[in-house]
Amino acid sequence: MTDLATMDAYGALIEPATLKLERMLPGPVERIWAYLTDSELRAKWLASGTMTMAKGSGFEFVWRNDELTDVPGVRPDGFPEEMRMTSTIVEADPPHRLTFTWGERGEVTFDLEPMGKEVLLTVIHRRISDRANMLMVGAGWHMHLDILAAVASGRKPTQNFWAGWTRLRDEYDRRLPA
Repeated sequence: MTDLATMDAYGALIEPATLKLERMLPGPVERIWAYLTDSELRAKWLASGTMTMAKGSGFEFVWRNDELTDVPGVRPDGFPEEMRMTSTIVEADPPHRLTFTWGERGEVTFDLEPMGKEVLLTVIHRRISDRANMLMVGAGWHMHLDILAAVASGRKPTQNFWAGWTRLRDEYDRRLPA
């Protein structure tokens, strides 16, 4: 077993308002790039929204988290059935790096590094506003990446999105500094 195979699935704070998560995914890198950039494929694990791979191009994420898993579950209070967010491409270097704004304040970078038949996906979410948001973002990325790992491996996710998100939010609350 390699060090990468045993990497911690939980995100880590690498700066006070910056969270980093990593996942090993089945390659090749172009395939994983498609899961990040193609609306139809991205909708299977995160959110839909057509992207133009050019710096300064705007796009809209459309989340329907209830549809990500077949297992029935209960959406937490305060979360709508559909969420939308406008973002802008900051950097696009296919098939290795994609950076985009996260709403008005934040920024997310996906880095893809081929490693044999696998791909190391590194997600860095910058400028997270506060600890409450950090818990939601950490749980959200963690759960979405678990679903991506399952889908990219040809498996169905086994846990309901919202049940997993709620469990992970509590776990991030224990793991991240107060």
